[in-house]
Amino acid sequence: MRSAAVVGTGLIGTSIALALRGWGVTTYLIDTNPKAARAAADLGAGIAGTPRGPVDLAVIAVPPRHVAAALKEHQLQQLAHDFTDAASIKELPQQKAAQAGCDLTRFVGGHPMGGREQSGPLAARDDLFHGRPWVLTPSAHTRAQTVERARLLAELCGARPVMMAHAEHDRAVALTSHAPHLVSSLLAGRLLHGDPSQLVLAGQGLQDITRLAAGSADLWTDILGSNAVAVANILTGFAQDLHQVVEALQGLGTAHEPEQQRVHTDRLTTALVRGIQGRARIPARNTAPTLSTASAAAPRGV
Repeated sequence: MRSAAVVGTGLIGTSIALALRGWGVTTYLIDTNPKAARAAADLGAGIAGTPRGPVDLAVIAVPPRHVAAALKEHQLQQLAHDFTDAASIKELPQQKAAQAGCDLTRFVGGHPMGGREQSGPLAARDDLFHGRPWVLTPSAHTRAQTVERARLLAELCGARPVMMAHAEHDRAVALTSHAPHLVSSLLAGRLLHGDPSQLVLAGQGLQDITRLAAGSADLWTDILGSNAVAVANILTGFAQDLHQVVEALQGLGTAHEPEQQRVHTDRLTTALVRGIQGRARIPARNTAPTLSTASAAAPRGV
């Protein structure tokens, strides 16, 4: 891959661009906010502005609700030979792209599974995606070259390409990303009811579990709303589990008979054990993959 363009120079887009520049890929930075593109360029992420001719691959790194419109615009402008995106929702943008008349043969959905609670180009890192999965969701229309260029993009960013169907991806991120973000936000919101004398006791555990809540409210409203049904399904089960724990705690606070105490204690212990078991199922984070010989040569030829 000799050249690329990144449309949207926020945290994700700028991080992708920084990684590509590290491999010597000529990278152009495009944003509706010229200041953001210039800020990314000042970081060494590439050239602010549009190329004179089509680049090999363009990455649409904008919020989910804007993907289809941005894809349509830049395909009409012949920004690139192939296109991918970086939105955390895959089914709805794909549907809207089809409705907008985008060329789906030259587009493959993508989602790099990495991020930070900070936003904007100044929060970007060239190693943000090292060792992380990078989901690709080719449709029945996507040509092989488009998928290969998107796969190479993921590898150049240090990620592990993973192929998934659009709906499968959205259900997966509802469980592993979207619902956890909302739970973190709801818990952090309870801190608004805390007295300063209580909050001074906050430790690292509270910092860890509420870290996600610092993300952009506007962006996450878009993400959650675009994957609403899948997230609601996860939270329905979570609410049921929470209700059972609340009943157990209330029972422990009011029950006097030893048998009643034992029943409520067992329910609470079961919830905690299930948490230990569930956390153990999270795969260990891998280090960045080694590029294959063909991929390693790609910045100069593919």
